[in-house]
Amino acid sequence: MAVKMTWLVLKKEEGMGLREFLLREKNMSRSMLTDIKFKGGELLVNGTHHNVRTILSEGDVVEVVFPEEKVSETMKPRQMPLRICYEDDHFLLINKQANLPTIPSRHSTESLAEGVLYYYETRKWKRTIHAVNRLDRDTSGLVLFAKHRYAHDLLSQQQKSKEMKRSYLALVHGEVEGQGKVEAPIGRKDGSIIERTVRPDGQYALTDYHTIKQYSGFSLLQLSLQTGRTHQIRVHMSHLGHPLLGDDLYGGTKELISRQALHSAKLEFYHPFLQKKLRFEAELEDDMRTLTEMK
Repeated sequence: MAVKMTWLVLKKEEGMGLREFLLREKNMSRSMLTDIKFKGGELLVNGTHHNVRTILSEGDVVEVVFPEEKVSETMKPRQMPLRICYEDDHFLLINKQANLPTIPSRHSTESLAEGVLYYYETRKWKRTIHAVNRLDRDTSGLVLFAKHRYAHDLLSQQQKSKEMKRSYLALVHGEVEGQGKVEAPIGRKDGSIIERTVRPDGQYALTDYHTIKQYSGFSLLQLSLQTGRTHQIRVHMSHLGHPLLGDDLYGGTKELISRQALHSAKLEFYHPFLQKKLRFEAELEDDMRTLTEMK
């Protein structure tokens, strides 16, 4: 089934060319307009095919039919239970369990993306995977998928402008007090293709944190990312001297939990089609929740 978008031209948009209307008013990318033209999409005004030079009038109905997406041949659908938190025609929000990567990797036999692909397939949707955000294999919590490229593009713009907000819960070694920021550049560690570290020539990275509760030997923190570097929370907490419980790659131990104690707990974004802000929360996994219930 083709993805279609329909808009009514407003008085303030009268006199615009169709190209300007789509680029400026609907935040469509130039590359997407090119694909619509050359890869089987359609541009219609009042039910008739038009090109991007068409001048619009108030009350015109603009319809865009996007090209059919090509499903990746390297990613195979895989049946698995999905904990769906929200779904509409444009987005699918899932509470990912731990020990499952967001997308396939050479280190895993399955991924959340393959489960989503199977979910699409059972509903006869020809969709490729558009992961708006990704979580490490051992990080649990909210992962947002866009159901089509246009939706993905709009949310990517929100990520760049910091309109999309995410916060995490983490259990870290030591008794952390109050709140603060970790502002330290992150780059790849010499000799490793996986591990990151704080280094002067790294990419700028900023993490906000505040302590929710202290326990004997560890603390529960809420963290917000102002940048999106690989392993950012894990690296920054280790740099602060408080590595995540279970994160033996960055100095934590697995005495209390067998994976890094990190959970994507909250997500907020502006829904570009419903034109309102949406906020979601995902409860902690049992392994982390059990630790937070300790006295």
